[in-house]
This record gives sequence, C-alpha cells and structure tokens, in this order.
Amino acid sequence: MADIFEKLSMSAFRSKFKLKQKEKEYISQKGIETIRKHAYDFISKRIAPKEIPNDGKQTPMKGHPVFIAQHATATCCRGCISKWHKIPKGIELNKQQQDYIVNIIMEWIERQLVS
Repeated sequence: MADIFEKLSMSAFRSKFKLKQKEKEYISQKGIETIRKHAYDFISKRIAPKEIPNDGKQTPMKGHPVFIAQHATATCCRGCISKWHKIPKGIELNKQQQDYIVNIIMEWIERQLVS
C-alpha cells in the first residue's frame, strides 16, 4: 500500500484533497466502522458493477468523507482505478478487489484523521 500512496502523493490533483473539520466531525459522530460500511456500500453499488453508465461521473467531489477519499486515492471511477491500481475496466469487481479499494480509502481517511 505504501507504493500507491507514494505515487498518489506525486499527483498535484490527488494531493489537493483533504478532509475538512466538518468531515472529521462526521466520522467522529458515526464511528470509523460505519464509515467503512458506507465505503463498501458505495463501492459495491457505484464502482463494482461490470457496466457503469455514468463512469467518470458517479462519485461526487464532496458530501461524504468516502467521496473525498475516493478522489484522493484514484478509486472514484473505473478509469482511475484502471490507470492507478491496474484493475481493468469491463469486469465486475470481486470481493478481493472491493476489499482492496475499501482498504485504500480507509487508510487515506485514517491518515487524514491523524494529520
């Protein structure tokens, strides 16, 4: 995981995403495990399907800590996932791939909470 975070840190676009106090408070109120459940839900519905009609536009830029984390970690659409994480488009994501994506998202969130 260290390799992908190092690569992401070199991207000016990916590096600009940060959790604001509002999102940190939301995480504190809901709890990190609830945020993880939200991440699994978003990934399973918006990212994992084989065909995504609005790929590239399915993840809002704000509104939930997971959405911000998805943009920061290049897990926001299948195009970014293919480019950054080498998981091809056009296939349904299996459980292992979904776990990988959620773990990247949650690692970014946890790093944001301590910074």
